[in-house]
Amino acid sequence: MTSYYKVFRAPVGRLKLISEDDALAAVLWEKDEDEPGRVPLGDAVENNEHPVLLETEKQLREYFAGQRETFALKLAFNGTDFQRAVWDALRTIPFGETRSYGQIAQQIGSPSAVRAVGAANGKNPISIIVPCHRVIGANGKLTGFAGGLEVKDFLLRHENRDELKLA
Repeated sequence: MTSYYKVFRAPVGRLKLISEDDALAAVLWEKDEDEPGRVPLGDAVENNEHPVLLETEKQLREYFAGQRETFALKLAFNGTDFQRAVWDALRTIPFGETRSYGQIAQQIGSPSAVRAVGAANGKNPISIIVPCHRVIGANGKLTGFAGGLEVKDFLLRHENRDELKLA
């Protein structure tokens, strides 16, 4: 299996889009190049014309332009069963809403696994599209985010012009 990548300059900085065959495998932050262990992937070949990467870029542009609230992309998750359960739960958080780590733990049937949910959230390979930025602390405060808290704040404000609310 060959992986391909394309660099996309977004309002939140440089994003590296990575595909595996016919599915999106990652949307990585520039910081991820300094911490390759956060999302372990093999080598990828640059391909600025790969259809999956072009479609991902198109949908991200629409999202940042305020024209898209959900993404319609085939995803290739590389993680444990628990991580995939968390990432699937993230995809159910509606645009403009937030959830706590505890709420995600409840949703996946592991109410005592709040810290493990946080760890899985931090390893989410498909940032923005799988909206880990929509997970906040139980107290309503912004907590860790691979893209940085200022980017998390930007994304949440982009999605919800009103006061942030915990559902």
